[in-house]
Amino acid sequence: MRIFHKKDGGIVQLIDKEKMQEWPVELPLIFIEYIREKQIEKYEDTKVKKEISNYINEILKDVAIPRLISVLEGDNDEETISALQRIEELSKKNIEMTNPIRPYLNNLLKHRNKEIVKLAQNISNNFTKADKKKELAKKRKIMQEKEKEFLAGKISGEEYARTRKDYLTLKE
Repeated sequence: MRIFHKKDGGIVQLIDKEKMQEWPVELPLIFIEYIREKQIEKYEDTKVKKEISNYINEILKDVAIPRLISVLEGDNDEETISALQRIEELSKKNIEMTNPIRPYLNNLLKHRNKEIVKLAQNISNNFTKADKKKELAKKRKIMQEKEKEFLAGKISGEEYARTRKDYLTLKE
């Protein structure tokens, strides 16, 4: 276990890198994203946040990425397919946790094994959908602001119509 001491006397325990070597290939990535997205902000001690962030980066560099690369670029198609299936399932539930695989998808899309290509394409499609959702959410927020401004008489009908058109074309 890796232990981080907080100023208030409490501790934060995270699993050791060596133990992660035994995990399935995608679990260290999930662990890293979970800590970054859900846990790190809960720790009020900035020193502990920084130490944990450094440790997470260390895990990514020393354990997660090398293991992922070895599986994705390895010769064992069965192991690659198995890892991609688990990553695909995860990408359907929470695309953010699968972000570290994104740079490796292009190579997998050119793989000789059709099943690997299919799984990589599915994961890539999930990223595309998530990106479109994010963009749509941004446009929706802008649209709501412009609508309020239009109703308050602060912007013209043409400007409102342009914003509405941008929003609707993206939505399609």
